[in-house]
Amino acid sequence: MNEGTIAASGSRPTSRLTTRAETGADIAAVRAINLAAFPTPAEADLVDTLRADPTAWIDGLSLVAVDEADRPVGHALLTRCHIDAVPALCLAPCAVRPEHQRSGAGAAAVRAALAAARSAGEHHVVVLGHPAYYPRFGFTRASAHGIGLTVDVPDEALMALSLDDGHPLPGGTVRYAAPFGI
Repeated sequence: MNEGTIAASGSRPTSRLTTRAETGADIAAVRAINLAAFPTPAEADLVDTLRADPTAWIDGLSLVAVDEADRPVGHALLTRCHIDAVPALCLAPCAVRPEHQRSGAGAAAVRAALAAARSAGEHHVVVLGHPAYYPRFGFTRASAHGIGLTVDVPDEALMALSLDDGHPLPGGTVRYAAPFGI
């Protein structure tokens, strides 16, 4: 896994962030990030359940942004899903410790996760998320590619990304890993 270093800035003081694949030693810290970032433990529990699901979990695609002391402060997870029968990845959850939000930690983790997926030979990623945030990474409205879900969500919230020009996004219905419950 390639490491990346960025200078993060925003409304927080500038710091150096490094991104890397999650290790076994990071599991508790990743859980703590998700517990701190969300109002309920649902996302933290989801990460733990996905980690235990061999059909969903892909080693090397759980990425952390770490501070100068190598403490994880941000996390982005890619797990296996399908668009109809075509293998794809689901980006979720993405989380940053509240004291590091707006520092670039989330964006660094997402970029590192997408780069790791490209390096692993993956082709497609979907995300159900904030439509003002994810387009900066190249995500576009999934419905424009004929991609949908079996549940109702705002059209602009479901987005998709092809990781390489040789594999355009397929149309179809996203089938998430069982732990997502949809």
